[in-house]
Amino acid sequence: MTNDRIPAVFERRDDRFEGIRGDTELRILFDDGRWLEGPSYSPQGRFLLFSDIPNDRVLRYDEVSGRVDVWSQPAGFENGRTVDPQGRFISCQHGNRRIVRREHDGSTTVLADAYNGLALNSPNDVVARSDGSVWFTDPTYGILTDYEGHRSVEQIGSRNVYRWAPDAPLAVVADTLTQPNGLAFSPDETLLYVTDSELRTVTVFDVVRDELQNGREFASSPAGYDGIRLDDRGRLWAATGEGVHVYDPDGTLLGVLRLPEIAANLEFGGPQRNLLYITATTRLYVIRVTVEGAKRL
Repeated sequence: MTNDRIPAVFERRDDRFEGIRGDTELRILFDDGRWLEGPSYSPQGRFLLFSDIPNDRVLRYDEVSGRVDVWSQPAGFENGRTVDPQGRFISCQHGNRRIVRREHDGSTTVLADAYNGLALNSPNDVVARSDGSVWFTDPTYGILTDYEGHRSVEQIGSRNVYRWAPDAPLAVVADTLTQPNGLAFSPDETLLYVTDSELRTVTVFDVVRDELQNGREFASSPAGYDGIRLDDRGRLWAATGEGVHVYDPDGTLLGVLRLPEIAANLEFGGPQRNLLYITATTRLYVIRVTVEGAKRL
């Protein structure tokens, strides 16, 4: 763990950003990454897993002791991950081109590695719904080069958003995005937000039973988008090239938390869900904020 800190710079873009603040400094918890990604918090264990993709390792930050240790290496070039309602980590493996679940006994279950007999591209980010289903994006970043995966051929021919469920075949729920990346449900799970890193947009869909409908642009920015999270008021927090953008549910950019490097992803953690963890290129940051992450249903 480092003891370095940098000033927290909040920039208001809309009056509704008033009151969204936090500590005056961001703490740097780790600073030895190449491209950090995939932060996911375990409320039961009070720890955060995050990925250093090019170094093919998963790291574990212990919230109580402050230690950062290697969780697994090699790790299949893991990228995004989430925690399901049972407290199990579900991860996207770029290198192995699959979605896996880490069981409570330490074993690994493969949830998806192919669609219609063809290998997935390189699953990127994932969310778990309260009904037990798992939704994930599948762009091609992990097969374009050997930097964060293995250079390989795209078999499916499209970059999709998928829904996995234990009682149904893997299903495409969105196929109109260029490079779908981060995704997050609204607190009541009636909406699904998906970023497109190539188009630099956020698209929002209505969730109707097991399908996505009425996709429309929610936001766009030259800074681009990667991982996203929702707070308990339905505001969207997005990792961008400028730091973290905060959007009202109506799509208005409320404000920005500036960072000195590109932010890849973020996660709300802590006992009160008000610790904002940010993976930003080489560093893992944390700041206590005046909002809480969305509760799981």
